[in-house]
Amino acid sequence: MIKPVIAILYDFDKTLCTEDMQNYSFIPNLGLTPAEFWGKTGILGNNHHMDKILAYMYEMVHMCKEKNIKLTKEYLNSLGKNIKYFPGVSTWFNRINSYGEKLGVKVEHYIVSSGTKEIIEGSSIAHEFKKIYGCEFLYDEKTKEAIWPKMAINFTLKTQFIFRISKGAFDIIDEEKLNSDTPDNRRHVFYRNMIYIGDGMTDIPCMQVVKDKGGKSIAVYRTKDQEKVAKLVHDSRINFVCLADYRENSSLEKFVLMSMENMVLYEKLRQKEIKQLQNFQNKFEADDNV
Repeated sequence: MIKPVIAILYDFDKTLCTEDMQNYSFIPNLGLTPAEFWGKTGILGNNHHMDKILAYMYEMVHMCKEKNIKLTKEYLNSLGKNIKYFPGVSTWFNRINSYGEKLGVKVEHYIVSSGTKEIIEGSSIAHEFKKIYGCEFLYDEKTKEAIWPKMAINFTLKTQFIFRISKGAFDIIDEEKLNSDTPDNRRHVFYRNMIYIGDGMTDIPCMQVVKDKGGKSIAVYRTKDQEKVAKLVHDSRINFVCLADYRENSSLEKFVLMSMENMVLYEKLRQKEIKQLQNFQNKFEADDNV
């Protein structure tokens, strides 16, 4: 028997790791501070009415050329090893997966990020995710250097991956399955069995979609950013808000485990109800044939 799936979707920057992923190594290697790099991308975007994600990707390519740094996939992968995580992240996935096993469900983890996919793929936790969705570069076949954005995921475009994961349309070029009408019995995971974890304003579209469709949305915050998520609570955009602490018995872990328990209980009650309805229908049809 195939186990039901509970999917946990994560943003990455300031959700699992403590800063924007470029801050750890990429920006220092350019000889810049994070404030200088992100300031330049902001000016570029504002001056050209440019998508902020495309602006930072352009500057990554442009600045590396200025500094004679080869922006290859291998280089970006190597930067992932220096990422620093919030407390408990390194053991989080094993604990959550083990609890899922006890509940009789399969837990799948996904990254849905506006950050750089290649950096995430080089991180120590990359193997924990079924799929990593993030911004990607196209590379020159000869020089192996980045020449163009292959995938740019802004805050609203993130929402497509909620639908992809639900339908099992994991390949980004699979538009037919993504846009098809998919009945419940053919879905990879129900929306109500999704948990989205993000750090605030940039995740609002995903948080709202998951919450509206019956799943759970959680905003995590760094101690200094607590006020930034207050509006999410006030506007009822999320189900829960807590400190970005993934350690055992933390508020975050307790809420996620409780949400998983409720999802499993709902599915059991729903299956029982379906069985009762089927039995009633079979009895009705049998009586009608007498």
